[in-house]
Amino acid sequence: MNRLGSAFLAVSLMTGCGGVVTESDVSAEESQQHTAAPLTSANVDVPPECLGILDFVNGVNYATLDYYLPSNIASAIIARRATTPFVSIADISSLSGVADTRLKEIEEGARAEFYLKPNCVGIFDELAVSADDEAAIVALVNRISSTELHDTLPNAWNGAEALLNTRPFTSVAAISNTAGIGPVSLRNIRNAATLSHPLEVLVAALEKAPKTDYTGVIARHFDWWNEMRFWIDGSSRTGGITCFGIPASRVPYPATWRANLAAPEEVLGRYDAAMVWADYYKQVPEDIKVAGRANLASQLSGRLLSGCIYSYTTYPGWSGGTVAFFFDPADGFGVSTQTTWTE
Repeated sequence: MNRLGSAFLAVSLMTGCGGVVTESDVSAEESQQHTAAPLTSANVDVPPECLGILDFVNGVNYATLDYYLPSNIASAIIARRATTPFVSIADISSLSGVADTRLKEIEEGARAEFYLKPNCVGIFDELAVSADDEAAIVALVNRISSTELHDTLPNAWNGAEALLNTRPFTSVAAISNTAGIGPVSLRNIRNAATLSHPLEVLVAALEKAPKTDYTGVIARHFDWWNEMRFWIDGSSRTGGITCFGIPASRVPYPATWRANLAAPEEVLGRYDAAMVWADYYKQVPEDIKVAGRANLASQLSGRLLSGCIYSYTTYPGWSGGTVAFFFDPADGFGVSTQTTWTE
């Protein structure tokens, strides 16, 4: 088992069902070096680095479009943009006859006509990807646990299995070309890799913060299935397991099931309680904490999350803790909190 420092940090270091470690195996220094990385921060299909694609379809003349595209597609683009400019890849794809092949031709034209720079990698599964996004996507797919990957791709089980069996990857093109991965899957992966960057910077900073006998752990990427087995199997007794929104067949122990899913207020409450102990000595810069919480609140907005809450005491009763993990069954976005004590 791969562990780093205190045993209490094992909750974010457990190996996944596929035997690959989660984000916490990356050093805090590495994460903080990327604090200013211009990752995509909203659920869009054209990052700023790739806006030249839209400039190309909205700005070049018919002859240029006709050079790179079939004449009927060039004519359709001219007719449509005369009324309303294109604002996204999905907008372009809404034209009859425009799918992956035509989108790649549009990308090639935009690059050949110098509308794109190298930091726009290209269009994959109807999603434009920047160089920074590609690096984040590849890193995530190569490290994510089997449990979280399947939660991130709830409707692409075969795609998740193919990624696990094929990794490591070196490019987003290879990930996109993996059997079972399509537009929804790739966007879910991109979002998991980029949209919670401020929260992940905070998580990395918290890992470096000095701890007391009472401490808190917060994780953005986690393997809830193996972590539950680790803590419950290693305990002398438990305070019970309460779950919600997860099929009973997925939980490895008997549990109490509640009907209501977790609203953002509940998740943030658990987060705030863990934060008190995670940075007890207030070593993490306030701006990082403010940005991390704001990012979490933004990502939680409008969601109802599945998850479990459980407590444990380790033999012979000198330590224990409470774990609360939450994830959105639609795309796997989640957060895990743990508060622990040691006598």
